[in-house]
Amino acid sequence: MTAARTAAALSTRSAWHEVPRFQVRRFAAIAMAEAPALAEEILCEIQREYPHLPVVLDDSGEPMALVGIRRAIEVFVQHLEHSEGRPTVPPGVFQDFGRGEGLNGRSLDSLQAIYRMGVRLAWRRFADIGQRVEIPPPAMYELVDAGYEYLDGLVDQSVRGYAEAAARQAGERLRLQRRLMELLLAEHHRGDPSEALTERAARIGWPLPAKVAVGVLLRPAREAMAPAVGQGVLLDMEYEQPRMVVPEPDAAGRSELMHRALAGWSGAIGPPVPLTEAAKSLRWAEAAVRLMERDLLPSGEVLYCTEHTEALVLLQPEELIDDLALRCLAPLTHCGPTHARRLAETLLAWLETRGGAPEVATRLGVHPQTVRYRLRQIRELWGDEIDDPDRRFELELVLRAQRLRGELGGMGGRRAR
Repeated sequence: MTAARTAAALSTRSAWHEVPRFQVRRFAAIAMAEAPALAEEILCEIQREYPHLPVVLDDSGEPMALVGIRRAIEVFVQHLEHSEGRPTVPPGVFQDFGRGEGLNGRSLDSLQAIYRMGVRLAWRRFADIGQRVEIPPPAMYELVDAGYEYLDGLVDQSVRGYAEAAARQAGERLRLQRRLMELLLAEHHRGDPSEALTERAARIGWPLPAKVAVGVLLRPAREAMAPAVGQGVLLDMEYEQPRMVVPEPDAAGRSELMHRALAGWSGAIGPPVPLTEAAKSLRWAEAAVRLMERDLLPSGEVLYCTEHTEALVLLQPEELIDDLALRCLAPLTHCGPTHARRLAETLLAWLETRGGAPEVATRLGVHPQTVRYRLRQIRELWGDEIDDPDRRFELELVLRAQRLRGELGGMGGRRAR
């Protein structure tokens, strides 16, 4: 029966309201007198059925559960006597019961079962009292409905307390998790952090993995909900660019799980490293995100640094690569921009293929005779230096970096990773 229907059942038209007032007063007086004994009976039955439940005493040394049960019975009986609106659930005690279940890591299922048991026992006692004072059966049936509505109120109080405890625990866990991540991602120049990591991980029940990968995320929107990465992955959303620590990143199925969890997000996940070297993985992930923000790496997804090694190695030390390019590509200074770019593209294709004109022509999509002409020019510009292995390596380095930046094009070869 709904709350509205139950309230109507105890209204002026209800069978209970039609019971003569002297009978109602007799019923209430007997029920109130027997409330202490009924409360003790209910508590004893609860302790017999659920021996694991702790007994918490109030300031006077009386079990809080007994006080709560007795008070709940008295409030309900007072309501029946006066028939004024819905019975008001006693504040505090039942909310504390729910809070206790939450803080002790139990579900509300057992608590609700206990409440139902209490209502059944109370109903038996009330039914016996009703027979003694000759309350008509229809009125007693309404009493059952009112009792279960009252039970709903008790459960609501407990759910509120449970939710408060869960929120408090979640907040505490986030605080402890953040402290663990701070230690994990710090640069350890002195000492071994293993002992401290073990202690902090134990406080949140996080099994220490042998390897981790650290991710840096870019929010799809400022108020974006945290991705559902699962309990094993540490996630800190307090950063402008959220961070996460992925345990055992190479474990079977881990990549697929992360791909699903991070749908709609972008960012980068650093390479797998030993646990105590997590800061190194973080550095690579941060570097990749910086390149994504400059459109030098693909955006719109979460990238793995291990799949973009070339870009991360060649595009990060810009000043060094630029200085090397000035020296290595000096022979192209006096060529026009377009011609210089074509010679650079041909030189890179030749360095990568180590082949003759036909192979280079296929790679560039031009005629072999054009390639032969350009290669002759390249040899004239660089002379014998073009045969020096170290110089060829430097040339390939700077030309690959320029291609990654989009400064070279026209090559059909795959992008190296």
